[in-house]
Amino acid sequence: MYICSKQTTMYRYRFTRFSVCMLFAVCTLLLSSCGTRAPRVDYRELARAAVRLEMDIDADDNHRLYVEVADWIGVPYRHGGTTHRGTDCSGFTSAVYKKVYHKKLQRNSDAQRTEDCRKVSKRQLKEGDLVFFHNGRRKRVANHVGIYLKDGKFVHASTSSGVIVSRLEEPYYRKCWMQGGRVKGL
Repeated sequence: MYICSKQTTMYRYRFTRFSVCMLFAVCTLLLSSCGTRAPRVDYRELARAAVRLEMDIDADDNHRLYVEVADWIGVPYRHGGTTHRGTDCSGFTSAVYKKVYHKKLQRNSDAQRTEDCRKVSKRQLKEGDLVFFHNGRRKRVANHVGIYLKDGKFVHASTSSGVIVSRLEEPYYRKCWMQGGRVKGL
């Protein structure tokens, strides 16, 4: 009887240990293969961004980009500026890229075009690409830059209105369009 009792105890111990190991393995497997993700940003921030940008923000969009550029809407234009107190177009793109993508861009529109980007056509533009414009006089030099969002809209620091969202199809931007640029390494 003593032997049977010892075996039964040993059997229960093995079963308990086996159960714990199996439970741990199954939980680890389920959690590691889980398809859900934590939200990238607070949904209240995302809703505020959608209102400020006057556009829908989808689940597949870069939420960090939209929240960041929404915080810049209305910031006044200031030549040479790079802060929320005032910014120029290349200062704006540099600041956003540093925060959202952890990339350092040149501080001049044409240098961003020639040194930081590879050329992209208007039809190939993706969210976060840079868009470059000339002033009509020097058509080979980019003197304005913005960040493409989607649906033909881009955000930029306008000399007259500060940071705003505009459409690529507006007559002025259609006339002064130069090229799109995808930042190298993204």
